[in-house]
Amino acid sequence: MSAAFTVAIDGPAAAGKGTISKAVAAHFGFAHLDTGLLYRAVGAQVLLGRDAVEVAHTLRAEDIDADVLRTSAVAQAASKVAVIPQVRAALVDFQRSFAARAGGAVLDGRDIGTVICPEAAAKLFVTATAEVRAARRYAELAAKGAADSLDQVLADVRARDARDADRVEAPMRAAQDAVVIDTSGMSIDAAVAASIQAILSKR
Repeated sequence: MSAAFTVAIDGPAAAGKGTISKAVAAHFGFAHLDTGLLYRAVGAQVLLGRDAVEVAHTLRAEDIDADVLRTSAVAQAASKVAVIPQVRAALVDFQRSFAARAGGAVLDGRDIGTVICPEAAAKLFVTATAEVRAARRYAELAAKGAADSLDQVLADVRARDARDADRVEAPMRAAQDAVVIDTSGMSIDAAVAASIQAILSKR
């Protein structure tokens, strides 16, 4: 693979794209960027009363701490700020610069293959049913002691899907040339293996 080989992995929340992206990056020795964390970091600051656009322009590496950004409230805030054109514009350059780095890169998000890196060498769209994704997210939250019910998590998943798919700026959708991987009935190992095979086919 060339030095600038870019892998774009998109899909809805809790479909498994984060786990797959990390595994794919490790397999190929590529750098990995969870672009959703950029929006979560902005959303988290908005919950503290800051202006979304200002935060997006001044985001620092120390603001992107996955451990404190994996909450339902931050996820919903991230989805809301992601529809703001000025926020998206402020974060695009960062993402494209990361994608072009030497040694290869894997970026996962919702508009990587369609907007951020339309020329990516390999594109995947990782998905699963809303019910399966809600069950996965509920298990994650329950393990952290969160009080959300499964019904509430499912409602949040569906609301976020609608917001991400219906937004005017960079709606979530599979790129025309993306390989769609439905993880609803797949083990993590099987999903990772299928993803690696799809990427190898683009060499």
